[in-house]
Amino acid sequence: MMQPGQRIVVIGTSGSGKTTLARQIAQSLQVTHIELDALHWEPHWTPAAPEVFRERVTIALAGDRWVADGNYSIVQDIVWNRADTVIFLDYPFWVVFKRLFGRTLRRSLCQEPLWNGNRETFRLSFLSQDSILVWMLKTYRRNRRRYPALFQQPEFAHLKVVHLRSPRQAAKWLRTI
Repeated sequence: MMQPGQRIVVIGTSGSGKTTLARQIAQSLQVTHIELDALHWEPHWTPAAPEVFRERVTIALAGDRWVADGNYSIVQDIVWNRADTVIFLDYPFWVVFKRLFGRTLRRSLCQEPLWNGNRETFRLSFLSQDSILVWMLKTYRRNRRRYPALFQQPEFAHLKVVHLRSPRQAAKWLRTI
C-alpha cells in the first residue's frame, strides 16, 4: 500500500468515516488534524461566507504537516493544491448508510455538541430535506464517479491517491503508516 506524504486530505461521501480516519492518521503521524466542517459551520448551522471559509482554510493549511478531512468544492482548489496525498474512502453504499444512520441517530438523541455549538436534532436529521441522510443519498453515486475523474486531471497529477474500498482495507492501510 502507498505511504502518505506530509499534507493529506481524506475525502469520501458523508458518513464514510473521513474525520475518524483523518484523526487516526494525524495521531499516527503526529501531525495536525484539520476538520473542514469546523471551519465551515457557524452557530445555528449557518455556513461561513465563502471568502471567510476560504481564508480560514488557507490559514489552517499553512503548515507543512497536516491531515484535513472534507469534501467542500468551494475550497477544493486550496486543499488539493496544498496536499500531496488524497485518501479516497470509496465504501459500498450500505456500509456508508449504516454508519451515517447510526452516527446521526446517536448525535440527535444525545444532543452531541458539534462545531460552534451546533447539534443535530431528530427533526433536522430525519424529517427534513436538509437531512444529512438525504444529502448522502443525493451525493453517493456522484462522488464515486466524480473523484476518480478528478484524480485524472493534470492539475492534480502531483497527488498520491490512496483509494480505500472498505473499512477493513482502511484499517489494514492505517497499520502500515
